[in-house]
Amino acid sequence: MMSIISTLLWGTEAAQMLQFLILKHDQKRVMVKRQRSYHLMLDSACQHFPNIPRNAVKLQTDQLDICNGHYVDITAEIWHDVVHLLTVVEVTRGEMISPVNVPWAFSILPDYRLPEPSQVNHTVSSKEGGKVTFNVVYPSGEIRSNKISRSTRVDTVIANATRASGHCPTDVQAIWGGEIMRGDRSIGSYNIKNGDSINLQPQLDLGSMRVAKPVIYLFSPSDINVSVKLSLIPEWSLSVIYPVVTTEGHGQRLEWNVTTHQDGSLTEHNSGLDVSYLFWEAEANLEAFPRSSASKPQPVDTFNPILNNLDDTDSIVIPVDRVTVYLDKSLKALGLHTEARTSFITYWLPSILKHEYIALRFVSQAAYERAASLSISPQPDIVTRVFMLFRGIPKEHLANWSNAQMQAEKDVAWWVDVVGVDPARASDATLFRVLEWGGAEVPI
Repeated sequence: MMSIISTLLWGTEAAQMLQFLILKHDQKRVMVKRQRSYHLMLDSACQHFPNIPRNAVKLQTDQLDICNGHYVDITAEIWHDVVHLLTVVEVTRGEMISPVNVPWAFSILPDYRLPEPSQVNHTVSSKEGGKVTFNVVYPSGEIRSNKISRSTRVDTVIANATRASGHCPTDVQAIWGGEIMRGDRSIGSYNIKNGDSINLQPQLDLGSMRVAKPVIYLFSPSDINVSVKLSLIPEWSLSVIYPVVTTEGHGQRLEWNVTTHQDGSLTEHNSGLDVSYLFWEAEANLEAFPRSSASKPQPVDTFNPILNNLDDTDSIVIPVDRVTVYLDKSLKALGLHTEARTSFITYWLPSILKHEYIALRFVSQAAYERAASLSISPQPDIVTRVFMLFRGIPKEHLANWSNAQMQAEKDVAWWVDVVGVDPARASDATLFRVLEWGGAEVPI
């Protein structure tokens, strides 16, 4: 009996070891969830050790035999292969990311200042004094660390970032903390801290920015009546829905009432239509976009399709001729059945084939829920929501995406942790299941 109890206790402890690990920096130790995704592990390290800028965080270990008793850096490309072998990870401060030579050049000229509009009171407060070091993330994917005066205006930063490339500063906007930064405000008027990132993106083209073809499948073991409510953030308005129902809240809310059938089809009550899934698309609502109202960045997992981008740490980059196979494997790992995978790929393929290389990532399901809340009654046993962001990468910019190219060689199962899905339950036909897929192309 004692042997059986000991075995059970050991099994419980072993399961916990696989689920958690300890992050250590100086004298502080924190037990966290073990992430198979390298960038999610970095997010956790930054959350618990905020004094280390993200672009300076290094994860190290001395626990493997190959380390020979020394602490060595764990790189992004091998994280997935070694994380299950570790119990403690040392979080250290490394060198800041250095510039890379690409067409987008950036230099701060201390004496260069755009004229300030007379109507703007640009008095520099005491908290704006001194300098701040932050990252500028360019549309090409390049990341540069810059140290400038807090009194420097945002439009000066943009002008200096674009002048060497020949681009017009008015064609570029700066994004920080999920908001569009105002050009007539100083860097110091924002609560930007050392190590934060400012993303430079093309000015919004409302005609090309949309959440495209999210479709919602409902699978139940028996016929049931279901209410499906969708609520979007103010930055988005519904543009197309099917079956057609009345929208509310300036086109940001709707409710479908359907009867599910065991073959996967649905009957919409208002129209009497029999459909395979529920369909919606949304377009940008520029008037609702946050412009410099927030004093601090949004959480790491905040998602807004227009103001979110892809970078070298959270994406994969592959040649376009490898995309279809990669997507099919990834979507299968995320729990999409054959018809859903086929529909997903064939819908996006014409847009993908316009490019030579593709960067893509799947969005955290929890973050996506904050942008497009789904309320279903009766409550499903399992909800799986898969949303992809992608963009084309010119061949001459591949040097800025070296880590993303290495991540493309990893087992696609790492997306399961990134998105936060349960593929086993998502395929259990005895459960009431909901599946949604959608995506958006990020302008270059």
